[in-house]
Amino acid sequence: MRVSRPIPPATRSRAPAALVVALLLVGTLSLGACKRGGEGEANAKDGASKGPEAVPVEVAMATRRPIAASYSGTAPLDARGESQVVAKTSGVALSVLAQEGQQVRAGQVLVRLDSARAALQAAQSSAQMRKLESNYARARQLSDQRLISANDIDQIKYDLENARAANRLANLELSYANVTAPISGVIAQRSIKPGNFVQINTPIFRIVDTSRLEATLNVPERELEVLKAGLPVKLQVDSLPGKTFTGSVDRVAPVVDSGSGTFRVICAFAGGGLLQPGMFGRMQIDYDQRMNALVVPRAALLDDATDPAVFAIVGGKAQRVPLKLGYTDGAWAEVRSGLKEGDKVVVAGKTALRDGTVVQVLDDVNAPAKRVTAKAPSKPKQ
Repeated sequence: MRVSRPIPPATRSRAPAALVVALLLVGTLSLGACKRGGEGEANAKDGASKGPEAVPVEVAMATRRPIAASYSGTAPLDARGESQVVAKTSGVALSVLAQEGQQVRAGQVLVRLDSARAALQAAQSSAQMRKLESNYARARQLSDQRLISANDIDQIKYDLENARAANRLANLELSYANVTAPISGVIAQRSIKPGNFVQINTPIFRIVDTSRLEATLNVPERELEVLKAGLPVKLQVDSLPGKTFTGSVDRVAPVVDSGSGTFRVICAFAGGGLLQPGMFGRMQIDYDQRMNALVVPRAALLDDATDPAVFAIVGGKAQRVPLKLGYTDGAWAEVRSGLKEGDKVVVAGKTALRDGTVVQVLDDVNAPAKRVTAKAPSKPKQ
């Protein structure tokens, strides 16, 4: 049998005090948890009320400016005229009268060859010709007196004509001793020195006419209708950066090559200055121009060749706007429909945008002196 023992008085007084302390501790922890939960819900509500973060972009305005339709191509520059000067007879070069880089004119003597043999042959043929001329004159007198037959006088006449031709040929060979320039231009190459023996038909000079330069473009047949003679041409060469030269379309081939599907367009430029034959040129032929076209920077166009579009700024948001484009000229693209003058389009930051994305304009490329910096959002108070 179990006998209950009475609790001592000191023990009965400590039990209620411990219970009170435990209850107070539990209440304090519950109040702290409720307070933290309330603050978290408040922060979440504040974040939801602020909305999505704005995407920083740079914009430009649709403006009006002249724009040209053009065709661009590359080709080397060639001299309009070029000639290899050859010796038409053999002989020793007694004197060379032209140097590389010297400007010469057509018919100017460049080299004098030894002409002693040719001079003797010319003198011999001249003497024979004079003899037959005398014989023919006497034969005509005898013919008037009927002392010579018609056959004999005809024979003397034909011999005289042959002697005259031989004399002209000898004089022609004598003239070949003076080698002359066939065209006007500048001496680009010299392959002879005084005292050299020159063989017949040996090239001794190369003359280039640099007064006019030409470049031949092989243009696709779809441009045949718009490229005509007389159109202006702009030229830039790699060896002269920053310089632009002007010329014109000199002539256009009337047929299209069936193998390549191209036709030849020959552009002409004034020479005699910085431009030289052999330079590699980049040409632009402007075949139409609009003086008051609505344009946007080409950097604003989205990367979709089949469906051109831009992101326009409407009410602080990006809106994808499809466009109908016209001409493109350098950094500009003509807008035929889709925008109006003064509309702002995104030129930088397009990759992060979607239709309806909230944006923050960082810079306006049309007013680079005035830069707007976005303010950082204020942090919520702790």
